[in-house]
Amino acid sequence: MNFWQNPIQAIGDWLTRLLLGLGLPDGLTTFLVMTVGVMALAMGSMLFVIFLIWYERKLLGRIQDRLGPNRVGPWGIFQPFADMAKIFLKEYITPLGADKVAYNLAPALAVGSVLMVMPVVPFTAQIFGVDLNVGVLYIIGVGALGELAIILAGYSSNNKYAMLGAFRVVAQLISYEVPLVLSLLIPVLLANSMGMNDIVKAQPVWFLLVVPLAALIFFIASTAEVGRAPFDLVEAESEIVAGFNIEYGGLKFGMFYVAEFLHAFTAALVFVTLFMGGWRGPGVEQFPLLGGFYLLVKTFIVHFVLVLFRGSLPRFRIDQMMDLNWKLLTPVALVLLIAVAISYKLLQNSGPWPLGLGLLAVNVLVGLGTLAALRVQARRKRVERKIVAPVDKHPIQNEALL
Repeated sequence: MNFWQNPIQAIGDWLTRLLLGLGLPDGLTTFLVMTVGVMALAMGSMLFVIFLIWYERKLLGRIQDRLGPNRVGPWGIFQPFADMAKIFLKEYITPLGADKVAYNLAPALAVGSVLMVMPVVPFTAQIFGVDLNVGVLYIIGVGALGELAIILAGYSSNNKYAMLGAFRVVAQLISYEVPLVLSLLIPVLLANSMGMNDIVKAQPVWFLLVVPLAALIFFIASTAEVGRAPFDLVEAESEIVAGFNIEYGGLKFGMFYVAEFLHAFTAALVFVTLFMGGWRGPGVEQFPLLGGFYLLVKTFIVHFVLVLFRGSLPRFRIDQMMDLNWKLLTPVALVLLIAVAISYKLLQNSGPWPLGLGLLAVNVLVGLGTLAALRVQARRKRVERKIVAPVDKHPIQNEALL
């Protein structure tokens, strides 16, 4: 096998031959090779977070007209290492009365739920951890582990504020999973597969251009799932101390911190895979490693939008956030899924251009209908305010009416 066609597979084959030459059984050899691959992917992701934290803090500084990290090393590039040293040297504290097993398991589970997404994401046509035929379902499943980590952290901390914060965060995450899954079904429907690599191969034209409303709903729901602004009630320190992780410090808090930054990048990575063609791009047939470059560039573009939202938008109130989900995103996602399914069934044999234009027209019509409904709702609320306002100015008359 040509090393430059698939370097990961070439290294795996070499390591397999080396272990077999040492006389190890086939089963043990396969297990050791897979363990090395998993460890390399996990360590690479954790090391990448160091750059990601520096990059995001510098970007937020520029967005908010400040400098960001600029003291430790040139351009502040060593600031994350100083933060790591501080976190590692801090004392490990467990609150009195805490459930020690659940309390210590929650941070590791939070990081693990994010790392477990990586193996099913195809970085090129040949480089991926595993090509699951139910990769989309797997991503939804491991995402639930992050919610379990949050509720474990709040429940096990023996702190009422942590418990209250955990309840609110889990309510947010579970609620936004509904439009997330509904919009996620649309690329699955168009690709006729739940495999991530199959979905990428089914996008000679990005699904973002064919079903833009579905991509927008998925992006908004993904932002809420990550817990980034304006959906950052995961750590609403101005309202309930610091949320579910108030009792965590040192390395345990650092693991929640790492999970947040890495989750934002993996959310962008999944979005690019589902709606922006993943590794597809010019020249990938001749030079497969170009696919990894295309995937990285697209992911950083989407991640930049996430950081831009975080640095420029104010936080929603919890009632506003739930209204957005249950009164807007979920009904629109459900209507859009039904409309796309019907249109796809009617146009699937008409050729790629009529199918693509038909699906785009359906998205535009559903989007325009949504805007019209929002306009009517806003007009009705303005009329109600005008009717109620004069009564509020006269408390005596208001009491008589009651």
